[in-house]
Amino acid sequence: MSASTAKANVEQLREKLRTIRKGIITSTTAAGSGHPTSSLSAAEMTTALFFAGFLRFDPKNPSWPQRDRFILSKGHAAPLLYAVMAEAGYFPASELNTLRKLGSPLEGHPNLRRLPGIEASTGSLGQGLSLGVGHALAVKLDRFDSNVFVLLGDGEVGEGQVWEAVMSAAKYKLDNLIAIVDQNGYQQTGATKEVLDLTPLAPKFEAFGWVSQEIEGNSLENCIAALQKAVQAKGSGKPQVIISKTVKGYPISHLLGNDPNHHGKPLTAEQATKVLEFLETTTA
Repeated sequence: MSASTAKANVEQLREKLRTIRKGIITSTTAAGSGHPTSSLSAAEMTTALFFAGFLRFDPKNPSWPQRDRFILSKGHAAPLLYAVMAEAGYFPASELNTLRKLGSPLEGHPNLRRLPGIEASTGSLGQGLSLGVGHALAVKLDRFDSNVFVLLGDGEVGEGQVWEAVMSAAKYKLDNLIAIVDQNGYQQTGATKEVLDLTPLAPKFEAFGWVSQEIEGNSLENCIAALQKAVQAKGSGKPQVIISKTVKGYPISHLLGNDPNHHGKPLTAEQATKVLEFLETTTA
């Protein structure tokens, strides 16, 4: 791929990222609830995963056995997943504004029984990586060349079940399992360093036999490079983890007042108007 072609592809991804960010804002504002900032911090990574060729999926056949799997362990970031799925063609983007409405399949947390394309019902934090281990084992038993990607929040990494999954993945040599930790530094009750400081995370995963990368995760280019390295490790016998250091609410955190966490708070209509105008012009 030439440098000019690569640049053009990144620009196309950036337009998708803009659409996904706007979908997060409009859906949570329409719902009057949800987690926009938790969703925004991982938007670059998820955009790169779905649209830069790393995730094999078919919106017309969501249960395709040989698909890759994506599990959103930080299930409260469902507005991100729904915005990505709408952009990928699983359902019309107009349905995003039904988020959390009675009867809508776009529930407050992902529900695999309600929406085709959801791989796991999540929301009880700490369970997603264990589910990912199960999926990774299953596709190996089926002899499918499928990868399993699990996106975790850095708050939930304090859960003991996460580390049981980490140990299990290494024991079973799940080199088709890629964990991504969205390290935005905050959880529901405050900064992760104040609640339970697990930094640095990379050496802890490495101690259990994983291969780790640390990146600045609010960069599409960094996300693409990290995912490329992780998927190329297939055959190594080692699971992979990307520690993605992000800013909660990026790139609109400066428009949200003096609250760097802003956890579980939708934007007001006035805030949303300003943010959407900003997203239309920002190159971040």
